[in-house]
Amino acid sequence: MAALLLAVLAACAPPDGDPAGAAPDAPSLPRASGEESSGFGPGAWTPVAPLPLPVANNAVASLPLPGGTRLFSFLGLDSMKTRAGITRRAFSYDAGSNEWREIGAVPGPAGRLAAAAAGLKDRVYLFGGYTVDADGGEVSVPDLDIYDPSSDTYSKGRPFPLPVDDAVLGVWRDSLIYVVSGWSQRDNVADVQIYDPAADAWQAARPIPGPPVFGHAGAIVGDAIVYCDGVRVDPERRPRFVMAQACYRGDIDPASPSSIGWRELARHPGPARYRMAAGALPQAGLVVFAGGTDNPYNYDGIGYDGVASEASASAFAYDVQRDAWIELADLAVPTMDHRALVGAGDTLYLIGGMTDAQRVTNRVQRFHLAP
Repeated sequence: MAALLLAVLAACAPPDGDPAGAAPDAPSLPRASGEESSGFGPGAWTPVAPLPLPVANNAVASLPLPGGTRLFSFLGLDSMKTRAGITRRAFSYDAGSNEWREIGAVPGPAGRLAAAAAGLKDRVYLFGGYTVDADGGEVSVPDLDIYDPSSDTYSKGRPFPLPVDDAVLGVWRDSLIYVVSGWSQRDNVADVQIYDPAADAWQAARPIPGPPVFGHAGAIVGDAIVYCDGVRVDPERRPRFVMAQACYRGDIDPASPSSIGWRELARHPGPARYRMAAGALPQAGLVVFAGGTDNPYNYDGIGYDGVASEASASAFAYDVQRDAWIELADLAVPTMDHRALVGAGDTLYLIGGMTDAQRVTNRVQRFHLAP
């Protein structure tokens, strides 16, 4: 891997609109930190144009299009942080002009939370999530909406075999989309579901080896799926949602993409995190993680234990080739309630989320990997 320097860009956009169960110790791995052992520096964070309105728990994606990279934000929660604030609205960002604009709302009778999105070729695929009814009941939906940016229209793909929300999504070899674990109706599931956009078909892959989780974070780099943390269910505890401090790597067999060789990794720097953001920098062989919180919460930002959750500023990366963790510079503004980091080439973006005091934000922060 050529020696590169991490120079991150993102942070102070205009003002925002207005219990612990530990996994067993993982096998020891080398842990890199900074240029001395990894060839990467800690980076820095700088801002780009903010979203037109504050939104958290939004599904985000990117597409490299002929006119340049486009970012997308779908669904999520506005600054009311109530059922009435769960939105169907969607937005697109042009990296060339540094401008956001509103696009067509996601079809359906209601907004959704904890959906996930992925850009592939010239479409954005929007998976699952959950709705909240008038009595507070939460329902995981099987929907697969396909957005065409050239016509600003949506079509329907084949629904999930097993509806999930708060899952990890990854695109493999520009052909298949992997959906890893997540929450389904009444409990977490260990399932790994693979969607083939060319065939509009699903298949099952080898399940994850650790406890099923929701609110975890991860991405695919090369043939490796990497995910960390999230929340597991412990029926013997109150509250029953507890942090799952563990990271796993799954190596996909190119000859049989449903065959995944899973193993547990050494723990990342710092405590376990819930709803941090993660994204892939394929050219550098990195999965980058940022933000999140160490206290799991419902969508209003108040922990299941009744304590208000506080956002983290921590950022770090997993080097797929070196099998090592790299500590990065802290975010300028701590944030949580994310689905992913998205971008193209050597750049990733952190879009919206919740900042201090559980405030929903319109901030957009950019992470740039420069030679």
